Amino acid sequence: MSGDIVNMYDGNHNVGIIKHQYAGPAQPAPQELADAISRLTRLVGELREQVTPAAAQVIDDSLPVIASGSSAPQERHRALVAVATIAATVGALGVPAAEAADKLLGLLGAL
Repeated sequence: MSGDIVNMYDGNHNVGIIKHQYAGPAQPAPQELADAISRLTRLVGELREQVTPAAAQVIDDSLPVIASGSSAPQERHRALVAVATIAATVGALGVPAAEAADKLLGLLGAL
């Protein structure tokens, strides 16, 4: 630095430590997640009466996977997609359940 005045604001000869910390995707608040699961469970329970027995069985198999915090993320994702797909096929009656499933997928970082 041959007599130059170094100004840290102009970007010349700046030396320092740049730290980027990333802890992964933001996790939803436990209460927010519990509320979303509860809402989805309620809506899908109401919807269950309107679907075929085969679709009702998929719902019955999927809800415990969705509600369990110990389910593997890919299993939870699969169960949510299955429920959302069934809800979408029911038409207007299934829209709230499909939206609840989409919200939960978003909370879990799966969208």
